[in-house]
Amino acid sequence: MKHKFIAKRYWKDQSTAMGKSDEMAKSFDDCINLSLGDPDLITDRLIIDKSYEDARIGHTKYTDFRGDPELREEICKYYKEEYDMEVKDEEVFVSASACLGMYLALEAIIDDGDEVILQAPYFTPYPQQVELARGIPVELPTLEEEDFQINVERLEGLITERTKALVINSPSNPTGNCLTTETMEKIAVIAEKYDLVVISDDIYTAFSYEHPFVPFATMPGMRERTIILNSFSKNFTMTGWRVGNIIAPDYIIKTIQQINENVVFTAPSISQRAAIYALRHRKEIQPAMVEEYRSRMFYAAERINQIPNMHVIYPPKGSFYLFINIKDTGLTSTEVTEEILKEAHVLMLPGNAFGDCGEGYMRIACTVGTDKLKEAFDRIAEMKLFRR
Repeated sequence: MKHKFIAKRYWKDQSTAMGKSDEMAKSFDDCINLSLGDPDLITDRLIIDKSYEDARIGHTKYTDFRGDPELREEICKYYKEEYDMEVKDEEVFVSASACLGMYLALEAIIDDGDEVILQAPYFTPYPQQVELARGIPVELPTLEEEDFQINVERLEGLITERTKALVINSPSNPTGNCLTTETMEKIAVIAEKYDLVVISDDIYTAFSYEHPFVPFATMPGMRERTIILNSFSKNFTMTGWRVGNIIAPDYIIKTIQQINENVVFTAPSISQRAAIYALRHRKEIQPAMVEEYRSRMFYAAERINQIPNMHVIYPPKGSFYLFINIKDTGLTSTEVTEEILKEAHVLMLPGNAFGDCGEGYMRIACTVGTDKLKEAFDRIAEMKLFRR
């Protein structure tokens, strides 16, 4: 909005497709919303009850500036038990969401004009988060015909004397792709060769269907140059609790703490208590939840591949998103999503919202039950655009 009281850097509309989707979903009373990754399931009752009990006994105050010590301890235990990765307490910071964590990480490492390479298609806030930290976002396209793996030759070709960091995301939002160990090993060589920081957005670690998740930080020589972002939002259906964590070298964590003290001070105390119980009881909580989303993903992918003029990589690799190729329609991503909303009353996001290389695709979030997914694809299959 252009106004004399608004900073000029915000005069240009910077709203994202995700930000607009809520209003679009209200366009029709029977709209099936597949646009946002906000799970329809709610937080497990055990987590809710345990954190409520903690609130009743007084866990309603500021926590330690780096996060509740019990939670930091549980995070360290988690990485040791799941990945045999040693994490020291001073390498852990609890943030009020991984979105804030990304901003804090970028703010801590980026000087004005530094370039940050973004694995694309990317989570839509990334470019603006880089710009908020006064950096310059650089898109690194990944391609369906390359299984959305990072092509290291293409990566190396984007590196300049101003390149400071690379952001990777696996399992990926929006493609659902998972980086292979071979790809990560090649990225590690490039990161060391050009002295890059790698910010690894590990939000969907529980949703790796083909192979168990492997942290990028476990690649040879990468611990000292990797910043891990994690969250309880998707792995434990805790989107509204707004709690995540950062793992990084201790000097980066100290800087992040100093920045955060001037932003939100500490993450919400009750949310941190909830996160403690989420980690402690993950073996009870996660399996059924993950299997539900896996079932939805495979059903949706099968339905998509039965409809003319659209297809998706099968089987799904990870996350709960599918990146649907609609190039055979001859229309743009925006045109197709608008047609689907208008005719079928199903809301998806255009692929170009996730970077230039997303043109020709749409993203869906399998955050509704299989019955709703069936209804959505039944409607779409009746559209003239998707009939032979």
